[in-house]
Amino acid sequence: MYSTSWCSDCWRAKSFLREHGIKFDEVDIERDDEAAQLVIRQNDGRRTVPTFDIDGEYYGNPRIPVLAQILGVPT
Repeated sequence: MYSTSWCSDCWRAKSFLREHGIKFDEVDIERDDEAAQLVIRQNDGRRTVPTFDIDGEYYGNPRIPVLAQILGVPT
């Protein structure tokens, strides 16, 4: 999960993942320039967070129901 410390959508996504016992790695794109560039490339030039790398597919700020569907988790 690519995120920033100030992103409320990131907070919600992390909360959802924790509630469902889904382990994740978090990369703060404000502290990692290479990660920031990756996020920009994957989101058509935008610094969209959260951005998820799930099995090699990138998802820029999916809504929680969409994230649940991608992960196969009931909402």
